[in-house]
Amino acid sequence: MNIRKNKLHPFKFNSKKAIQAIAFLLKQTHDTNNSDNYMRVLKLLLFADRKSLEETGHPITGDSFVALKHGPTLSEILNLVKQGSIYSSEWDKYIQKDGYNIRLINDPGNDELSRYEIELLSGIWHQYKEKGEWEVAEESEKLPEFIKNNPGESSKYISIGDILEALDKSEWLDEICEIESENAEIDNILGMCH
Repeated sequence: MNIRKNKLHPFKFNSKKAIQAIAFLLKQTHDTNNSDNYMRVLKLLLFADRKSLEETGHPITGDSFVALKHGPTLSEILNLVKQGSIYSSEWDKYIQKDGYNIRLINDPGNDELSRYEIELLSGIWHQYKEKGEWEVAEESEKLPEFIKNNPGESSKYISIGDILEALDKSEWLDEICEIESENAEIDNILGMCH
């Protein structure tokens, strides 16, 4: 079953948008190498995805949320960080992993990001700019959807329904799933045309 057609995660992951959002956050750092701890960056992007879901009914990256030992994170992006070009040929053109840090090595631009998304990412950056990776992780562990799905030492996907419930937007779930299912059908039709 296509994960987009169920209520666990109806969205399509957009790796180009995710790379641009990460690049935007890395460019905000005070580090001359545009480098930051990858857990911190992923948490900031998770907060931005969550806020976008709350305000628009759609996350920035379309990534799925997963609960891990140190709070929730974004599943596909974590795979990009850990596996790089094995997972996506685009990743290594722009981002390089160095231990626990990731560094921007080329600017992918931001043409995939809307003005709203750029402003949201900027706001999240400014809200957490003085917090280190462990402080940001502790903030993520307070999210109701993580508390409900705390996996202990393992991992567990967090459903969009649980996130919407935590955001007091449960009534959006059916409409979001219907819209994303229609988008998936359109993608399939357009894909057949090429």
